[in-house]
Amino acid sequence: MKTIIITGPSGSGKSSLTNKLSKIFKNSIIIKTDSYYRDNLWIRILSIFIFDIYDRPLSIKKNELICTLNSIYNKNKLISFCHYDFEKKSSSKSYIRINYKGDNQFLILEGVFSHCLDINYHNSINIVCKEEKGKCFKRRLIRDQLERGRKKREVKKKFNKSWYLFYKNIKTFLYRHNVIIINPSDKISYKTLINNLKRIKKN
Repeated sequence: MKTIIITGPSGSGKSSLTNKLSKIFKNSIIIKTDSYYRDNLWIRILSIFIFDIYDRPLSIKKNELICTLNSIYNKNKLISFCHYDFEKKSSSKSYIRINYKGDNQFLILEGVFSHCLDINYHNSINIVCKEEKGKCFKRRLIRDQLERGRKKREVKKKFNKSWYLFYKNIKTFLYRHNVIIINPSDKISYKTLINNLKRIKKN
């Protein structure tokens, strides 16, 4: 099963691109890294002293996420997935049966942390979403106000820090691996990406 990595700064169109790909390549398996946020006492204490703790890789349950990925690569039928409630700041787990017989099946790993896990990125299709900072902030503001109950001032502070941290941490990934940089809202770039993915599936 071929893995697609989709990363990018907050509000850059990662989720939108993932949803579009899942409709074209049916039976694909989608994993969002922000579903694997920690909710234990340790991370809650750290969040008091480190404002941007949830914008750093140590805020996610990396080992559990990799365990989910390996279970899929091994084609286990019953897979454990995590879900994170941003308003309650609590994590839950569910078990889902997977059918591996889909002709168009990809494993899509999406999120701001999807490029910094201990997996082999040389064998994956690595996509970085890029968009203007102002547009990204507007998307983040709408999402955080509706889904996470945050106020504009808090969103702006978190957004600016997460933007800085993403571009600081992405440099090594861009240097070491083959990467497709795309603006998901650009129709020409999006069409080119889809055609490339269709060719990959045929091979």
